[in-house]
Amino acid sequence: MESSHLNVNGTILVVEDQDSARESLAELLRGEGYEVHEAADGNVAKDLINKLDVDVILTDLMMPGADGIEVLKHAREVSPQTLIMLMTAHASVDTAVEALRLGAQDYLLKPLIFEDVMRKVERLISHRKLAWENQILRREVDGHFSPDRPLGRSPAMQEITNMIKKVAPTPTTVLISGESGVGKEVVARTIHANSLSSDSVFLPVNCSAIPENLLESQLFGHMKGSFTGAVNSQEGLFQRARGGTIFLDEIGEMPLSLQPKLLRVLEEKTVLPVGSTTPVKVNVRILAASNRDLKAEVEGGRFREDLYYRLNVFEIVIPPLRKRLEDLPALVEHLIRRHNLEMKTNYKGVDSATMRILMSLPWKGNIRELDNVLERAMILGNGEWISPADLPGQQSAADGEFAAVDDNLTKAVELYEKTHIERILGKTGGDKMRAAQLLGLSLSTLYRKIEKLGLET
Repeated sequence: MESSHLNVNGTILVVEDQDSARESLAELLRGEGYEVHEAADGNVAKDLINKLDVDVILTDLMMPGADGIEVLKHAREVSPQTLIMLMTAHASVDTAVEALRLGAQDYLLKPLIFEDVMRKVERLISHRKLAWENQILRREVDGHFSPDRPLGRSPAMQEITNMIKKVAPTPTTVLISGESGVGKEVVARTIHANSLSSDSVFLPVNCSAIPENLLESQLFGHMKGSFTGAVNSQEGLFQRARGGTIFLDEIGEMPLSLQPKLLRVLEEKTVLPVGSTTPVKVNVRILAASNRDLKAEVEGGRFREDLYYRLNVFEIVIPPLRKRLEDLPALVEHLIRRHNLEMKTNYKGVDSATMRILMSLPWKGNIRELDNVLERAMILGNGEWISPADLPGQQSAADGEFAAVDDNLTKAVELYEKTHIERILGKTGGDKMRAAQLLGLSLSTLYRKIEKLGLET
């Protein structure tokens, strides 16, 4: 089934008992790119409200049977997120006040002026979208994600960056694999930020952190009375995304019972809310991530094979930090800058001894572990440079743990030196004289290091 939500500005229900007026208004709205449903009376409208995901309702006030006020009250109960505008030729102050008091956002006077209709509809659609995004995206302005967050300078991460550039502008589903803490959500956000729907919402969902019954309702929505506590109908995140992106983290933890419903979204672009028998069309891009081997999960009967292949249309595998230590200095710089903003500190960075220690560690917890170590060190430190004494006890050089690993330390120092010189050369645009000055080296020494380290210039 194809989704008619694709490439539309929003979904509108027009409720009007005069056929010619209703059809003219619906045609006008369709011409502006809206998906439009029609109801010839209030009872039909209430039935459609129960079934459809509607952004705005335009309803006549005076109709036989259920009138506009009844439609308004029903919508407020069943679909409180839908915005409503009344149309009336019997306007009075009392009518307008009553409608607004009951939850209408605006009203239109008949005969309708189409320019006025379009202006008000556009305003309501924009209001609903912004209200939802402001609610969901608060976490995106808390400093945990920045558009300039580095993906890395290692060959592996540069290749991932190239893959993102190719897949981001497409609607393709992407599976992001890698150990816990390697930055899978950063890759997902980067894909979204470079997609054609980058101005739409990005909704992250941790499938392992939400109980099964709540996860089903949160993703797919539910109908009023479908379970204890369902006092109102509620649309799910797949409906609310509306042209945006849903990031399903820890997808391998999704219960088998919910996997067919996710498969429906991927195959048919529809969801089935809890307690409903009527599929609802959705327009959303799905990005998924797992720290498990999903192929092994399929072989073990813990994950559906058909869902695995639907998710794994395009896979990005992120290597662990220990296999791309070239990225560590830039990550350290970025994480310190982020914590400076959060903690109101002004650290300049880590000293050379600390960097050597950091470069020699295995980082089993990957970037998340590095982030925790730096945050703790910034709490304990002097507020200027992080030193070895600021690191957690098991990582302090004072206990001699790293002195015994001469080979590893030598390689770590060489790797840091290479990465640092490469970064400074990039900063100066390849100007070796300026780079030597910033590094505190003579030009001849810089040339020798470039040759020794095999740097490309």
